[in-house]
Amino acid sequence: MATLELDRVVKRYGTVEVIHGVDLVVPSGAFCVFVGPSGCGKSTLLRMIAGLEAITDGEIRIDGVRVNEVPAARRGLAMVFQSYALYPHMTVRQNLAFGLENLKTPKDEIARRVAEAARMLRIEELLDRRPKALSGGQRQRVAIGRAVVREPKIFLFDEPLSNLDAELRVQMRIELQALHERLGNTMIYVTHDQVEAMTMADLIVVLSKGRIEQAGPPLELYHRPANLFVAGFLGSPKMNFLPVRAAEGGVRLASGDLLPIADAALGAGELTLGVRPEHLFLAADGSATLAGRVRLVEHLGAESYLHVETAAGPLTVRTAGAARAGSGEPVRLRIPPEACHLFGPDGRTLRAAPGVSL
Repeated sequence: MATLELDRVVKRYGTVEVIHGVDLVVPSGAFCVFVGPSGCGKSTLLRMIAGLEAITDGEIRIDGVRVNEVPAARRGLAMVFQSYALYPHMTVRQNLAFGLENLKTPKDEIARRVAEAARMLRIEELLDRRPKALSGGQRQRVAIGRAVVREPKIFLFDEPLSNLDAELRVQMRIELQALHERLGNTMIYVTHDQVEAMTMADLIVVLSKGRIEQAGPPLELYHRPANLFVAGFLGSPKMNFLPVRAAEGGVRLASGDLLPIADAALGAGELTLGVRPEHLFLAADGSATLAGRVRLVEHLGAESYLHVETAAGPLTVRTAGAARAGSGEPVRLRIPPEACHLFGPDGRTLRAAPGVSL
């Protein structure tokens, strides 16, 4: 286990700056996920931590020791890449042992580590096979095992599940979480999939355009986003956003309806109201805030998503079980003020939903 510190870390390619003064502390033993859209800098940041990319400015410390000039092989880290990168002419056993052999590790120690990793990842029966005889999930286990045998201070994962099908991704997420619980090592995991981030991390770092937008526990970021970007990125379906204006007694929707939010005076001018699909409700009477018409219904079995057009803007509503309304039907929606967020013209959060407990 090890603590990782990034202190004003910058990366430039020529005159183009792609990482802009990142500050971050990852506690020892944490499962930290870097998440963000393609091109946000998450993989570049991971490669800088690994020592595969030189940093332009700032400092990277592992357990308080500066490692800027330390070669990748001597940082005590192990990286699992998006591509499995297994040697096709070697057996699984040889793939697992190869890195240790290059480090001149004693043979009996190599055998012990390989056997322990194979037992932990349930690949003992695969040790004498070559990669072409393995499924995608088995190859990914071998790639992870190659990192495990090095007994690193920190594991680095660069979108390791992106080549797997949906069912196998869920299974491997569970296995990675179980591996983290068994080993207790610090893990840094890169993904563009916010579902992976929410389900696996105890610390999420949301990145956009080479900057950290927000870092913290998953539920804190979900319920208390720092800005519009984080609010819209975390959540599936994403948070609904409606343009509003501060008014006496609350905020005025584009439809003309008034939503009684007591502290709406925090902002003036054009604001954005945010409310998650699970916090919108179909109402049977005329006391609802907003009238609309269902444009599309997605039936998922345990729940349904209604895509509703309103005069205030489009909204997605999540309901349990089968939807009570079909496409083309008129509906009335209730928007609980205590579940609403408010964002200022600059996108920063003015009000996080006070009625949602963590």
